[in-house]
Parts: sequence; structure tokens; C-alpha cells
Amino acid sequence: MVNILMADDHAIVRYGTIALIKELFEDVSVSEAANFDETLHLIEERPFDLLVLDINIPGGNSFQMIDVLRLRQPNLKILIFTAYDEHLYGFRYLQAGADGFLMKNSDEQEIKYAIRSVLNNEKYFGPSVKAYLLDKIHQKKQEVSNPLLTLSNRETEVVRLLIQGNGIAEIARLLHLQISTVSTYKVRIFQKLNVRNIVELVERFNLYNGMGAGTAGTASAG
Repeated sequence: MVNILMADDHAIVRYGTIALIKELFEDVSVSEAANFDETLHLIEERPFDLLVLDINIPGGNSFQMIDVLRLRQPNLKILIFTAYDEHLYGFRYLQAGADGFLMKNSDEQEIKYAIRSVLNNEKYFGPSVKAYLLDKIHQKKQEVSNPLLTLSNRETEVVRLLIQGNGIAEIARLLHLQISTVSTYKVRIFQKLNVRNIVELVERFNLYNGMGAGTAGTASAG
């Protein structure tokens, strides 16, 4: 039997994905979680072959979620399932240890293919990540035209929370950082993106988020 955990805060996403999973496997058990605490509780309770995980799940901590989960189940396969732009986030999550990165706007066959691939010990990623990896392999020297790609993983997390309207203190709480540390990240982000305030930051993010992936994503999508 294949044991899968579907973790997403949107019930309609869970139900739809679970329906596809049950079409894919005859002998499958699918559990579901609506937040990260529920996810951890289930992970600690019993083993799973695959976790389908939304980046923006309540209580989660972005890239750090993967380490937390793997401490509990080292062999757990993790497929990120999100509306966040693949071009900006995909390779970062693969570097962080995810086994796949799948966009929520993928069609039914692509979702099934991604799930099967990860369960077969293969990495799954879309065209933007493939293009990035090919550029790395061929060592192409090109100017970085998307300033968002100059941000570190932690800076990317802070940007996402800033443009969602969170203040410095709230971001520090969510990311388990000192307020002074978050303030330093904010200064660096503003310098790297050449913006002076949150309004300009939102405009810059919306301009470049999705660049290279053919879509114009937003930070509030899960």
C-alpha cells in the first residue's frame, strides 16, 4: 500500500488532489492536514511514502519545513505543490531538499506524473528549473536580469512576508529570528532591489515574479 499525506490549508485543493491520487493507485491510503502542526503530528504518528506539501501552509516556516520533516522521517519523499512561481522558488526548494516542485496550475496528467516520478525516486521539476540547470551545466555567462534571483533564501522569505503586510516584529516571530536580524534583512533587500519603501517593493516583486516562467505570480498565493 502507498501511504500519502496531503498538506494544504485549502480544502478544495486537498479534495481534488486526493481524488487524482486515488485514480493513480489502486491500493493507497491518503491522509490530510490543514496546517503544519497537523502535518507534524501525522508524520510523528506513522510513516508515509510521500508528502504533498503547500509552501504557504499555516504554521510552516518555508524552506526550514523540509529539515524539520526529515528529522522525523529521513526517507520521506516531499513534493512541493504551490501557486508560487517555479522560476523564483523551484530550484531553491530542490536545493533545500525537496524531491519535486509542482505548480498548482498544472494539468491533471502532469500532477499524476509528478507524484509517480517522486515515488519512483526521481526528482520532478518543471521547465523553468530545467532551463536553470542546463545553464549551470553549460556554465553560460549571462547577466542576471531578474533582481529577485539575487536574494538569498532567507531574504526571499522576508520579502514574501513583507509584501503580505507583516511588520518587522511579526516576521521575526514567524521566522524565529531577532527583530534586529529582520531589520538587517530588510535593509539588504531594499538595497538589492533598489526600492525605498514597501509600495515600491510590491511593485518590483510583481514586475519580476514569474519572469522566465511565462506567468505573473503574486506573493499571496499558496
